[in-house]
Amino acid sequence: MMRTHYCGQLNPSLADQEITLCGWVHRRRDHGGVIFLDIRDREGLAQVVFDPDREETFNKADRVRSEFVVKVTGKVRPRPEGAVNPNMASGAIEVLGYELEVLSQAETPPFPLDEYSDVGEETRLRYRFIDLRRPEMAAKLKLRSKITSSVRRFLDDNDFLDVETPILTRATPEGARDYLVPSRTHPGTFFALPQSPQLFKQLLMISGFDRYYQIAKCFRDEDLRADRQPEFTQIDIETSFMDEQDIMGLTEGMIRQLFKEVLDVELGDFPRMPFSEAMQRYGSDKPDLRIPLELVDVEDQLADVEFKVFSGPAKDPKGRVAALRVPGGASMPRKQIDDYTKYVGIYGAKGLAYIKVNERAKGVEGLQSPIVKFIPEDNLQVILDRVGAEDGDIIFFGADKARIVSEALGALRIKLGHDLELLTCEWAPLWVVDFPMFEEDDEGRLSALHHPFTAPQCSPEDLKSNPATALSRAYDMVLNGTELGGGSIRIHRRDMQQAVFEILGIGAEEQQEKFGFLLDALKYGAPPHGGLAFGLDRLVMLITGASSIREVIAFPKTQSAACVMTQAPGTVDAKALRELNIRLREQPKVE
Repeated sequence: MMRTHYCGQLNPSLADQEITLCGWVHRRRDHGGVIFLDIRDREGLAQVVFDPDREETFNKADRVRSEFVVKVTGKVRPRPEGAVNPNMASGAIEVLGYELEVLSQAETPPFPLDEYSDVGEETRLRYRFIDLRRPEMAAKLKLRSKITSSVRRFLDDNDFLDVETPILTRATPEGARDYLVPSRTHPGTFFALPQSPQLFKQLLMISGFDRYYQIAKCFRDEDLRADRQPEFTQIDIETSFMDEQDIMGLTEGMIRQLFKEVLDVELGDFPRMPFSEAMQRYGSDKPDLRIPLELVDVEDQLADVEFKVFSGPAKDPKGRVAALRVPGGASMPRKQIDDYTKYVGIYGAKGLAYIKVNERAKGVEGLQSPIVKFIPEDNLQVILDRVGAEDGDIIFFGADKARIVSEALGALRIKLGHDLELLTCEWAPLWVVDFPMFEEDDEGRLSALHHPFTAPQCSPEDLKSNPATALSRAYDMVLNGTELGGGSIRIHRRDMQQAVFEILGIGAEEQQEKFGFLLDALKYGAPPHGGLAFGLDRLVMLITGASSIREVIAFPKTQSAACVMTQAPGTVDAKALRELNIRLREQPKVE
C-alpha cells in the first residue's frame, strides 16, 4: 500500500502517529519560512506543514505546484490554538511533513480548483477529468454511489433479482427515436439501442422470475430539450402477482428509506391524485405541491361575454378559461407583468389577462384591469369569490385550447412560486394515478400516453368502443414538480394486447413483425405483472440540489448530444464503412 490513510479521514485520535498520504496538491502557501501544502484526495483535504529543518524535503516542497501528485509521510499533530478549520473534516489537525515524493508533475490547470471560478460549462466538460477533481463535483458522484447502494440493498432485501438485459436489440416504438447500430454480419440490417428494457423485463416475468431489477442504461435519440441526455440511467423494476397498490407501496418504501439513509429526511405522506385533478388544479401531470397556488376554472362565467378572447375558448369543448390567484400580487409593477406575459408566450399563450384587486368592498371601482369592462359585475363577483380573492391580490387568466392554458398557467404557477418565495415545505411527494390510456393529436390520431403495453382499467370490448375516455392502470411518482418515476400494470392477456395495437393502428402483419415474440409469450401462461422505472439522474439531481442532470453524471453529453472531451461522435474510415455496407450521403463537416 502506498498510503496508510485518506486525507479526509485524519482526526485528533491519530495524534503523534506517523502516516502516509497520497493525493494532489490543492494549494500551496508560504508563511514566514514555513510551507503549507493542502493535499487533496477522494475523501477530502489535509494540511501538511514543511519546516526548513528538514532541508531536502523543504526544498522539494518549495518546488511543488498545484495539481502535482505527491506522496507525503509525516506525523499527525493537533493544530495550534486559533488555527483550527471547522470547514474541513481534518481541520483540527495537521501533518508535520518528513518525506515528500513527487509522483507526477502537472501543468497549470485550465481553471483553478482551489477556489470556485465560473469558467463556463464548455471548458468544464472539455476538461471533465479535472472538473471532477473539484470537491463539490466529487461529492455529487459519491452521493450518487450511496444512492444506488441504498436502492440495491432495499431491492435485494425484498427478494428482487438483478438481471441484465441486452443493449443490442431491435427497434420498438417507444416514443423517441432509436439509436441504430449497423450489423456487419447481416448486411443492410440494424440493431437498436434500448430506450428502456421494457419488453425484456416483461418476458422475465413470463419466465417466472417474479421480482426483477436493474440499474439500466437507456438511450434516446431525441431533440434535446432543457435537461435530457441521449443516454441516461434508470432504476428498472418489474414484479409479478402484485397490483398497483402493492407496487406503489413497495417503491414508496424504497424512496422513503433512501431519503432517510442519504439525507436523514422523513418524507411525509404520498397523496394520490388523479391525472384529471392534477391537470385541472395545477395544469401539470407532475404538480409541485410545495407551491400553494391553484388554477380555477371560470369558463361558465365567461361563455356569454362579448370579449371573444374569453367567450371563444369558454364555448369550445376543447377550450379552457382558468384563473390563477396570487396572494399579495397587486403590488407587482407593470414591467413584471409584461415579463410574465412573455414567459407564458413560450407555452403558446397569446397573452396574459389580469385583474388587480385593490379594494373588493368598492366593487368594480376597487379593481384595476384592462378586462373588467368586458365582464358583467355579477359574473365578476362569482369569479372573485371562486378564486378566494382578497385585497392586494392579482388574478391572472388564461384562455385558449385546454392544453395551452394548462401548460402556460401551470408553468407560470411554478415561476411565481419561486419568484415570490411561496414554497411551503422542502419536499412534497405524491402519486399521480388514473392516466388516460391514449392521447389524441390534432389530426385525431391516438397514441399511447405511457406505452402500448400498459393495461387499461376496462375490458377489451369497452376499450374498443370508447378508447378516447379509457383510463389506464398507470402511476407516476412525483417529487417537487419532477417526475421521479413512472410505471403501470402491464397487459398479460393476448386479446387485450392485440386490442391496444389495433386502436393504435398497428395491423396484424406489423404486430407479428415487431412484437411477434411478445404475442407468442403471452400465449404460454403470462402472470399478471407490473413495474416502474425511476430516472436515477433526476433523483440524484434532486437529492444533491444540483441545477442540472449534467452535474450528477460523470461524463455527460452537451445540449447537442456530443462529448466535447472525447470529441464523440466521430468519423469512421472508409474501410470500416465498407465492411458495414454503408455509404454516406453527406460527408461530415470537420469542426
